[in-house]
Amino acid sequence: MGIRSVLKGAVIAGFMVSVGAGSALAQATCEETEFSSKTGQLYLDAEQAAMTNKDYTTAGNKLNQLKQMGLNCYEEGAVLKLSAYINIQNGNRQAAVNDLLSALNKGYIPAQDKAQTYYNIAQIYLQEEDIGKSLEYMNKWQQAGGKPDRTQKWQLAVLYQRVDNFKEAIKWGEMVKAEDGSKYDQQLYDLLIFLYNQVDDKAKLASILEEVVAHNPTERKYWDAIAGNYFASNEERRAFEVQKAMYLAGMLKTEDEIMRIVNFYNRFNVPYQGAKILEKEMNAGRVSKNLDHLELLANLYQVAREHEKAIPVIQAAAEAGGGGAMYERLGRSYADLQQWEKAENALQKALSMGGVKDVGTAWVQIGQSRYERNDRAGAREAFRKANNRAGSSWVAFMDSEEATALALDCFKYQSALLNVQNEAKICKSLSVLGEDQMTDNCKDVNERLDIAEKAFNEAPSCKGQQT
Repeated sequence: MGIRSVLKGAVIAGFMVSVGAGSALAQATCEETEFSSKTGQLYLDAEQAAMTNKDYTTAGNKLNQLKQMGLNCYEEGAVLKLSAYINIQNGNRQAAVNDLLSALNKGYIPAQDKAQTYYNIAQIYLQEEDIGKSLEYMNKWQQAGGKPDRTQKWQLAVLYQRVDNFKEAIKWGEMVKAEDGSKYDQQLYDLLIFLYNQVDDKAKLASILEEVVAHNPTERKYWDAIAGNYFASNEERRAFEVQKAMYLAGMLKTEDEIMRIVNFYNRFNVPYQGAKILEKEMNAGRVSKNLDHLELLANLYQVAREHEKAIPVIQAAAEAGGGGAMYERLGRSYADLQQWEKAENALQKALSMGGVKDVGTAWVQIGQSRYERNDRAGAREAFRKANNRAGSSWVAFMDSEEATALALDCFKYQSALLNVQNEAKICKSLSVLGEDQMTDNCKDVNERLDIAEKAFNEAPSCKGQQT
C-alpha cells in the first residue's frame, strides 16, 4: 500500500533547470558569472559526456579533475550540481545529497530553485528508504514555498503512514480524496481504510467502506470489513444486515459462515427464516446433518410454531443418536399437533431408552394422550406413575369430572321422580271433586310414580341418596 520509491527520472528532471554551462548563478554571495578559459572546456566536456553521451565514468573523471583545480564560486556551484546529477545516474544517492546540500549551504542554488532542490533531496532519501529524512526535506520544500500537487499530497500521506503518524497521513489522504472529487482511486481508499482503522475512527471507516462497496460490490474483503466495524461498535443488528446481504449475494459459503447467519436469525428472533436457510444448506450439503445442527433446526421450527416441519427433523435427530431426550421432544411435538397416539408411542420409547430429564412430566404427557383418546383408566394409571403435582392435579380433575357426571346423571332421575310426585299430588287434590274431574294423566299416575321411584332407587349414580 505504500510508495517505496520514485522514478529516478523524476529526481533528475529537477536538476535540469540548474545544471548546464549556461546556468547562471545570480546570488549576492557569488559575483562570478562564467568559467575561466582553463576550466570552461573541461566542464563542457564533462557535461557533454554525462548528458549527451551518458558516459558517466568519463564525466566523473573530468569533474574530479575540475575539483582539484582552483575554482571560483560560479564554477564550484556548477560542478556540484553536475556532480549531483552524475551521482544520481550512478546510483550513489548519498553523494548526490551531499553535493546538493553543499551547493545550498554555500549559496550556489538560486532562491527560486531552493524549493525544488529540497524536493529533489527528499526524493533521493525516499529512494534510499530513509523515510524520516525524506519527510524532513518534504517539509523544508513546503517551507521554501513548495505547493504539493495531487501526486505529492498522496506521497505525503503514504510517508506519514509509514512513520505511524496516522493523523497527519489522514490529513493528506483526505486532501487527495477531496481533490479527486468523483474520481475513484482504489489505492487511496485502501490507505484511508487502513488509517481510519488505526485511529479507531469507526464513523469515517464505516462511511468510506460503504463508498468502496458501492464501487466493488463483489469484493468480499470490504463487506467483511464493514461487518467487522459494526461488530467492534457493538452494532450487532447492522452487522447482521451486512451478513444477510453477503449471504444473499452468495459470498458466505463455508459451514461456519452459514451457521453464523443462521444464529443471527435466531438471535434476532427470526427463527423461521433461520430454519429455512439451515434446512436448505443441509440439503445442499454445505452444512453437515449432525445431531447439533438437527437439534438447532428443530428448535428453530418449534420456536416458529412450525410443528409439522419440526417433527421430521426431530425424528431424524432421534435416529441420529439423540436418544430418549430427542424422542421425548418428538412426543411433545406430536402432542402439540394433537396426534395423541403418536405422542404416546414416542414418549414410551423415550422412557424405554432413558435419558429423559423429567420422567414425571413424560408420564403426565402420556396420561394426557390417553385421556384425549378416552382411555380414562390408562390415563389414571399414567398420572399416578407421574408421581408429581401435575399428575395429582390431573387425577383430581378426573375425579371431579366423574363426580360431576354422576351428579348430573342422578339429577336426571331425581327430576323425573319429582315431576311424577308433583303430578300425583295434583291428581289427589282433584280426586275429591269426583272422578269426572280427573285428567287422563291421573289414571296411570300411581303406576308411573312406582316406575320413577324404582329407577331412582336402582340408579348407580344415586347411591347413598335413596330413601
